[in-house]
Amino acid sequence: MTTPLVEMRDMQKSFGGIKAVDHVTIDLYPGEVVGVLGHNGAGKSVLMKMLSGALPRDGGEIFINGKKAVINNPRDARNHQIETIYQYLALADNLDAASNLFLGRELTTPLGFVDDALMEAETRKIMKRLNPNFRRFHTPVAGLSGGQRQSVAIARAVYFNAKILIMDEPTAALGVQETRMVAELIEQLKSEGIGIFLIDHDIHQVKAMCDRANVMKNGQLVGTVKVADVSEDDLLGMIIAGKCPPNGIPGPGAIQFA
Repeated sequence: MTTPLVEMRDMQKSFGGIKAVDHVTIDLYPGEVVGVLGHNGAGKSVLMKMLSGALPRDGGEIFINGKKAVINNPRDARNHQIETIYQYLALADNLDAASNLFLGRELTTPLGFVDDALMEAETRKIMKRLNPNFRRFHTPVAGLSGGQRQSVAIARAVYFNAKILIMDEPTAALGVQETRMVAELIEQLKSEGIGIFLIDHDIHQVKAMCDRANVMKNGQLVGTVKVADVSEDDLLGMIIAGKCPPNGIPGPGAIQFA
């Protein structure tokens, strides 16, 4: 196998006396979608926030492309080509796609003025690659559908050379057609060798979109499974009861089958 894009080894995070992430080890390979599942409070979001630099870790190590990485803040994460796309997309509703894509990183003319024409041209280029059906370039993103808004957020991450994406419930509150659009975007990203951590609790979406899944419970890793090798009931049993199926790799948080 190739070197993992990401290895998170023995990750630890506590809040007071509560171990939110308790010695968790997971990895991600190029062109792979890895689900991170669990109930609210299981530790999945805290684990991913340590990778994104949003939370400092109490212990553990992060390796990017086999090299130990120092990630103390979101800027460090971006320097390692890690981008996060949150469930509630960090988009400026009153601005169009191009203005959002380059928000805070605007392209300028030689005289230092914002180059709106160049930003629109670059936005059209990246959208043609990711979502050729996107046409509403001059519409404020508040007027876009959920799937189109996801397209803008993903395009912003990919344009600035993200190789590792953390996606937080990307299909939450989307209809069937919009969910299909996001799934197609994810397939395109996979084909380009981008690795994706997908935070979710919807086992149907995990089965549809992920290659592997890591299930957490009470801050610990229940186990890692190949999604194609397990049923939705298997995943549900991992989430609710902490049971890792026989064809999975159990973690410290797994209970054994009788």
